[in-house]
Amino acid sequence: MNMGRRFTAELIGTFWLVLGGCGSAVLAAKFGGDGNPLGIGFVGVALAFGLTLLTMAFAIGHVSGCHLNPAVSFGLWAGGRFPARDLLPYIIAQVIGGIVAGGVLYLIASGQAGFDAAASGFASNGFGEHSPGGYSMQSALVCELVMTCLFLLIILGSTDGRAPAGFAPIAIGLGLTLIHLISIPVTNTSVNPARSTGVAIYQGGWALQQLWFFWVVPIVGGIVGGMIYRWLGGEGQYIAGDKKAP
Repeated sequence: MNMGRRFTAELIGTFWLVLGGCGSAVLAAKFGGDGNPLGIGFVGVALAFGLTLLTMAFAIGHVSGCHLNPAVSFGLWAGGRFPARDLLPYIIAQVIGGIVAGGVLYLIASGQAGFDAAASGFASNGFGEHSPGGYSMQSALVCELVMTCLFLLIILGSTDGRAPAGFAPIAIGLGLTLIHLISIPVTNTSVNPARSTGVAIYQGGWALQQLWFFWVVPIVGGIVGGMIYRWLGGEGQYIAGDKKAP
């Protein structure tokens, strides 16, 4: 696929990830009022993120690889699966997709009386007083670093040429669901700078002040995960498009 098609696929895929995942948190997590069982809660939000990734992996995985995440693109590069020349266009597409999704979500959410993106947090990622569970910056750093690292191990392992064919989207989608189940209370789960950026812009306050953290830490975690699997996978490593998968 040429870069134009891959760029568009990454933009659309990231749009769907942010709209579906963050949309579930903003619109449905507390639907029905306090204590109403119709609210989907943390588990529902975790499933929403996993399902958006799973569905897009089947829809566009054969077009762009379905990264939808700058940390994943960096991790795949570190793991020997993605050329450095394609990092910038992929990341630009992902960030644009996230911001457009945040805008669409804002338009929907603002139709409810009394909606305030700044006061609600707008599904933004945070630590300290902005952590859902009040976790410190240190806790957030360990959580985001480890979760992104393990996410890359799941991605690289399930897409290895020696892994069972056809199951990678399921493993990756369920992996992201599990990551959210663990880390929503800590940071509201980023592991994805594009996802963080897409809603922080509309929250407009503390989320923008802490956004640097949710770029630096997930990208470092992704690179570490890619390097670990590059050693662990051994001869199974290849750069997509440059050599055939083993």
